[in-house]
Order: sequence, then structure tokens, then C-alpha cells
Amino acid sequence: MMDSPQSASLSVEELHEVWPVLSIDERLEGFRLLPTSVADDFFLDLSAREQAELITHLPASERRTWVRLLPPDDLADLVQAVAVEPGQADAILAQLDDASRREVNVLLAYAEDDAGGLMNPRFARVRPEMTIDEAIGYLRKQAREKVETVYYAYALDAEQRLQGVLSLRQLFQAASDKKVADVMQHDVVTVSENTDQEVVSQLFTEHGFMALPVLDEQNRMKGIVTVDDIVDVVQEEATEDIQKVGGMEALEAPYFEVGFFGMLKKRIGWLLVLFLGQMLTATAMSSFEGAIERAVVLSLFVPLIISSGGNSGSQASTLIIRALALGEMRLKDWWRVARREVLSGLVLGFVLGAVGLARIVVWQEVSGAYGEHAFLLGCAVALSVLGVVTFGTLAGSMLPLVLRRFGFDPASASAPFVATLVDVSGVVIYFTVASLLLRGTLL
Repeated sequence: MMDSPQSASLSVEELHEVWPVLSIDERLEGFRLLPTSVADDFFLDLSAREQAELITHLPASERRTWVRLLPPDDLADLVQAVAVEPGQADAILAQLDDASRREVNVLLAYAEDDAGGLMNPRFARVRPEMTIDEAIGYLRKQAREKVETVYYAYALDAEQRLQGVLSLRQLFQAASDKKVADVMQHDVVTVSENTDQEVVSQLFTEHGFMALPVLDEQNRMKGIVTVDDIVDVVQEEATEDIQKVGGMEALEAPYFEVGFFGMLKKRIGWLLVLFLGQMLTATAMSSFEGAIERAVVLSLFVPLIISSGGNSGSQASTLIIRALALGEMRLKDWWRVARREVLSGLVLGFVLGAVGLARIVVWQEVSGAYGEHAFLLGCAVALSVLGVVTFGTLAGSMLPLVLRRFGFDPASASAPFVATLVDVSGVVIYFTVASLLLRGTLL
């Protein structure tokens, strides 16, 4: 709990640190303690959800100041964040001037995870026929009036079609009497309005840009996506992937902001599916009930076998999911992936199987726990581990590619699915190998 404003005050760093655990009343109290000189930056650093929470709890007389501080793309995020509460979105839009309201409404028409939904319609623009001095003067005027971020200057014709781009460094290094068209780069990397945010983030990673222009179908420039927007996107995408890999639906809010029953709903679906899948393991084991009755010692190693396969499969699945997300591989690389993972599985399985065999032999010498056929039992375990780990790595690497091929998110419960699949196959492989090797001895 935060101290009363009469008894203590918080620095920006302290308020940032305790912000996640404060109630809305305490957040408002702490926010109002901040000096005006730092309150603006603190507000801009908050997520859209946190900004929306503050705005909706401020008196109407204070809202306009903070709403008008935000650029159009952040305003659109804010409106989307408050849209779940009836009337709040309209109340926010009512605080804006006509020009800003039009800009925000245009952005709201795009999908939230498309380039059009991420872009800022305010960007630095010049004409190709301008001299360098004219362009610099025009950029200064734009910076004073409305342009929030000036990384590059974009050269547009009279129909707002993109002709080229130049950095501020190029602009200031050029001779004053040269034309913008003489200096600008004509080959520009762009994205369309409907480009998915994950593709946009990959372009930033590949090229190291600070901003990317967004064009419509007629090559007219509509705005820019900046690198700070993409940092948020990358974090959001990574969070979603991690949650899906864990076998649940992605959360749409921070952990403590998701209601108890909402959290259960996100988690129960995949758990039920995987639980039903695990029932197949019991079915598989029942098929070998006779072997287990004749040699109960076999059941001791079932957890070892299936966990080895599940762990190796989860490793492979995670590696492939991340490689797909980073664009390091494509679907047509499936054969290369399969060959690589089969070889990896054989080597990993050999090492783990050898350790398992050594453990059984040593423990038999120490305690005599496994009987006179301990070496054969160890060989059965070692060969089973080899087979299960190889199958696990192959299944773990192929499942994300199969999901991607059919239009699903590769991160969707790949690792839990692999674990379930390998559990069933591991039981079958283990008891099949044991039946072949131990027939006439333990079986």
C-alpha cells in the first residue's frame, strides 16, 4: 500500500516500481503527486490499458489535457482499451479536436494487429522538387506544429504517393541548392496497410530501420510505424507464444488484471483436450497388462521412458516455433528439419540410453534390485529411450510445421501435444522392445 500524499511523496522511479500492485485510487493519488514536468513522460510510458484506467477515473475537467497529449496511434490504442465500457470511447473522442478525431477514427478502422492499426498518420513529408534549404525549413515548421517523430523525411508527390526517402543526416549533409529528388533514396522498403504486425517486426529486425512507411493500394503514404511501436509488438507476440506453448489460450491483459474465472476459461480448454489425450496412455498400458504382471519391474521405468521422449520433443518443438517466428525457416525446409532432428534424436537418445543402461547395471551390482536379467532389462530401457527420444524430436519438430501448413498458430499447445503424443508412443515402443528382448527370460 502506498503512503498518504500528506505523509510521503514518490519519485518517478518509485512510482513505476510500485505501480503494478497499487489500486486505482492509489495510482491516481501517486500520479497527482508528480510534478508537471515529469507527469507527462510518466503518462506516455504507461501502457494503453493503464492510460485508459487513469483517464476513465479522472474528472472530465482533467481528461482533455491528458487525452490531447497522445499522438493519434496511441489515442487509437487508448480508445480500443476503453471500448469495453459502454460510452467511454465516445467520451474520449469527444475530447479531441475535429482533425485529431478524424485521424483516430481512420486508425480504428484497421485491425489492431495490422500495420494500419499501428501507424502514426503524422510524419515528416517534403516535395521532391524542393531545394534542401526549403525542405529543412518545411520540416522545422512541421516539427513545431504536429509531427511527433522525425527519423526520416518522406518525399511525396501532389497525390501523396511515395517517391523516395532521406534521413535527416543526408538532408543536413547535402548542398543547400540541391533538390530533394537528387539526394533521396528511391528504392524504399514499405509495408501495406494490412501487413501483419509480426511481418512488420521482422522487417525492422532485418533492416534496422527506425521507421517504416505504410502505403495503401494506390501507393499513397498513410503513415509510419516506428521502432518503439514494434518493441511493444515484439513483447506482445513473445508473450502470446510463450503462453500458447504452455498449453493455454493467450491472455489479453496482465496476469493480475485477468479475473479468476477468466483465467480458468483460458486454461481449462487445452487442459481438457490434453487430459483426454493422456487417457490414451492408460489404454496403451492396459494392452501390456500381462507383461506388467509377469515382470512388475518393467513398470518402474515407464516414467523415465516417456519423460525422456516428452522432454526431447518439447525442446524440438520450442526450437522450431521460435525459428518460424523469427523467419529463420520456411515450410519448404521441412525435409532439412526432419533429417537434422532425426540425427539429433539418435545421438541424444544414444547418450541418454547409455546413461540409463549404466545406472541399471551399477545399481544391480550395488543392491541386486533388478534380478539376474538386469543387463537385458537395461538394454531394453536403453533401446527404448533411443527410439522414444528419436520419435519425440521428430514429432516435436514436425508438429509446428504441420500447424503452420494448415493455417494455425505453431505455438498453439505444440509442446503439450508433443508430450501427450510421445507418452502414448513411448509406452508402445518400450513394451514392444521389452517383449522382444526379454522373451524367455523375464517374459
